[in-house]
Amino acid sequence: MDLRNCSNKLVEFLIVGFSDFTAIQTPLFLSFLSVYILTLCGNLVLVILIMWSPSLSTPMYFFLCNLSSLDIVYTSVTCPKLISIFATNNGRISYVECNLQLYFFIAFGSTEYFLLTVMSYDRYVAVCKPLYYSIVMNQQVCIVVAISSWLGGIVASIPIATVTSTLYYCNSNLINHFFCDINALIYLAGNDTTLIHTVIFIQGVVLVMTSFIFTLLSYIQILSSIMSIRTARGKYKTFSTCGSHLTVVSLFYIIVCVLYMRPSSSMSLNQAKILTTLYVYFIPLLNPVVYSFRNQSVKEALKKMFKSLLNDNVPQHFL
Repeated sequence: MDLRNCSNKLVEFLIVGFSDFTAIQTPLFLSFLSVYILTLCGNLVLVILIMWSPSLSTPMYFFLCNLSSLDIVYTSVTCPKLISIFATNNGRISYVECNLQLYFFIAFGSTEYFLLTVMSYDRYVAVCKPLYYSIVMNQQVCIVVAISSWLGGIVASIPIATVTSTLYYCNSNLINHFFCDINALIYLAGNDTTLIHTVIFIQGVVLVMTSFIFTLLSYIQILSSIMSIRTARGKYKTFSTCGSHLTVVSLFYIIVCVLYMRPSSSMSLNQAKILTTLYVYFIPLLNPVVYSFRNQSVKEALKKMFKSLLNDNVPQHFL
């Protein structure tokens, strides 16, 4: 293709969003606004609760606090812009803002893979190696692993963001998505996209599949240990310690596999756009719900926190 009339330095893109659904723009606006507010509130409450309650000062809840913090910033990368598009009917986004949105979306998404994998290993040690749990998952190790997960996500996004900056856009600047998604940008590209597809494939194998395999192996060992427990009550009690995390991980990987591990011709951009909303918005919303309603320790800590707040009794370690 002749690239003389193309540019990789566009002034702006135009995000289409959900403009195809013109009849329900107001309900969509209210729905996404509600989801965003609930996601922020739910995850923020969970972060405050874990910081507040001494009974939740364990590695599992430390990583959960990191996951909730991640969900807040991850959702905030795309949702405010989408809400503003609904409110103003203006989908313009600058070239720089679009690339930054893509970078942080990939960075925080990659961080989630790392954190979910670490949380799986934490549950493996707790269930399969309980005598060594306090040694293996000590405070210093947890802090180092958490920081490494965040830094790993930031580093993992650099290759794709770098290669994306080399794309040229010729015929259109219309992004048929609700944010600057990598697939939507590739669809607009006028030059050869072999390199970026190769980078995405390699990163998918190295990051996604490696995380998935480690998580799967952890839960195979966990389930094997649970099955060796003789009493049904013992099995249930042990499984309940990792049931919430298993629910979140299952939903996360199922949607990711359907969305990204598929032939490019098997799903239209409109179908992918709708499915991505589950991955980007509803999983971060479900995380605090799943961990709260399926976890007795969290529910008890929440009751104590509300009672303490009503009595103006704030724990000393929280001040």
